[in-house]
Amino acid sequence: IMYLIFGIWSGMLGMSMSFIIRIELMNLNNNFNNNMIYYMMITIHAFIMIFFMTMPIIIGSLGNWLLPLMLSSSDLMFPRLNNFSFWLLLPSLMLMILNLFVNNNINTGWTLYPPLINQNLITLNFIIFSLHLNGLSSIFSSINFLSSIFII
Repeated sequence: IMYLIFGIWSGMLGMSMSFIIRIELMNLNNNFNNNMIYYMMITIHAFIMIFFMTMPIIIGSLGNWLLPLMLSSSDLMFPRLNNFSFWLLLPSLMLMILNLFVNNNINTGWTLYPPLINQNLITLNFIIFSLHLNGLSSIFSSINFLSSIFII
C-alpha cells in the first residue's frame, strides 16, 4: 500500500506540473522569467510521471499485492529488501524535485539526448543519480519477486 500511496502522491505532483505547463502554453507571453524553468519543468514532469508514478503503482503496488496471492504465501521472500526498495524511492524523488530549485539551466528534455547533455551542470548529475536510485529500487524489487517465485 505504501507504493500505491507514493505513486498517487507522485501522480498528483506530476499533474500539478502539467497544469503549470498548460498555463504557460495558454498565454502568449512568458509567465516564467526564464524559458529554462519551463524546459526543466517538462523534463521533471516526464520523469515523475514515468518513473515515480507508473512504475511504483504497476510494479511495486500490484507486484506486492498479487504475487503473494498467486504464491499462496503471506509475504514475499525478503520483506526487508522490499522495504529498502521502497525507501530508495523517496530520496530519488527528492533529488528530482531539488533540480527545480538548484540551477535551472538544463533543457535536454525527457530523453536526455547525448548532444544536448554536453553541459557540465550539477542538475544533470542530480537527475542521473536520481534515476540510478530509482533503477536500484526496481532491481531490488525484481530480485525479491524472482526469489519469491523460485524459492517459495
